[in-house]
Amino acid sequence: MRILVVEDERKTAAYLKKGLSESGFAVDIAERGEDGLHLALTGEYAVMVLDVLLPDRDGWSILSELRRNGREIPVLFLTARDAIQDRVRGLELGADDYLVKPFAFSELLARIRTILRRGPARREEVFRIADLELDPVRHRAVRGGMPLDLTAKEFLLLSLLVRRAGEVLSRTYISEQVWDMSFDGDTNVVDVAIRRLRIKVDDPYPRKLIRTVRGIGYVLQAP
Repeated sequence: MRILVVEDERKTAAYLKKGLSESGFAVDIAERGEDGLHLALTGEYAVMVLDVLLPDRDGWSILSELRRNGREIPVLFLTARDAIQDRVRGLELGADDYLVKPFAFSELLARIRTILRRGPARREEVFRIADLELDPVRHRAVRGGMPLDLTAKEFLLLSLLVRRAGEVLSRTYISEQVWDMSFDGDTNVVDVAIRRLRIKVDDPYPRKLIRTVRGIGYVLQAP
């Protein structure tokens, strides 16, 4: 199984190639954005690990170009850009995951394997679960035909749950995706955010979509 790594930091690229090769993957490295885009458009890859900050073309435009050309290669952003708006932008562009540097290789590998287990990524413009609709491109969420008034973090949290619908997501995983990596998982930030999201997404409706899995985390699925 072949993985494409688009990374301009040679030390990081070499580290990724060594680790992924030892884990059984064939790895191609591109140090420039244009080269990475060309390989992604012409080659067959199971996953693309994509940096955002590249010398000639940023990761955002590479992913956008891939999707415009109908390339459904799963993309995992691996970047130092850790702002909420960056994570939101990455997911809205169609990335399958977003990991912030510095990172643990074991976590990167686990996320790649999770993407592979999911199979071909779903590329619907609008996600629908029961009477909930989420349109990442237009940044719009609707339940029962009524628009939901969500903050940026609430939308990112709901997007994560919707994209991973049916999977139980741990509080640690949610905190890493929605908040900074340095987030202290012992706090109740995730629980508070989920509670606020439920008030808008679930409380007014008879069918509840967000479910607590005791001792683990949360899952969004149709009842």
